[in-house]
Amino acid sequence: MISSLTGAVQAVTLNTAVIDVNGFGMLINATPGTLATLHVGREATVFTSMVVREDSMTLFGFASAEERDVFEVLISVSGIGPRTGLAILAVHSPEEVRIAANTKDTAAFTKVSGIGPKGASRIVLELNGKLVPTGAPVSPVAGAGSLSVWEPQVIEALTGLGWSEKDATSTLKSLSKAEPEIVSGGNVAEILRAALRSMSSGTRV
Repeated sequence: MISSLTGAVQAVTLNTAVIDVNGFGMLINATPGTLATLHVGREATVFTSMVVREDSMTLFGFASAEERDVFEVLISVSGIGPRTGLAILAVHSPEEVRIAANTKDTAAFTKVSGIGPKGASRIVLELNGKLVPTGAPVSPVAGAGSLSVWEPQVIEALTGLGWSEKDATSTLKSLSKAEPEIVSGGNVAEILRAALRSMSSGTRV
């Protein structure tokens, strides 16, 4: 199994990236938060999980080993495929998933597109005992910085997920007032997760 990749980033799209590993272009699927840490031409390391099916072998990449490990536990749940696992980690950090699973917080999972109340109930039931909060702080994203650095990245990720640029910009302005501690940190992944949580309660365009 391939557990990590290190190499120069060749390309980054809205939901994938290509990393050159000794001349081989390795395609990974990833969350917007992970993709926001990758920059074409720069070397990067991603932690990976390979999903093997009869007709395909797909690599999923993550910014941390913890995120990958939580993803692998998530996709072990009946009804949660890799895409849904990524969607959960696009909205919640690994620690937030652990807390939601441990406290049986079904509402946290219904914030993810495609997961309804019944699905959320099944998820917390099957995750019982498999994910335990660690109490560890969220690690900052490398390269995150001022507003001028993270804002275009977050807006691009949100528009790529289906929202309009107007709604994305409006959400970030509201987020700056409602959760200034998140915005001031300049952590792209955390800001994106907060924006997705906010937008999921509104109307998607």
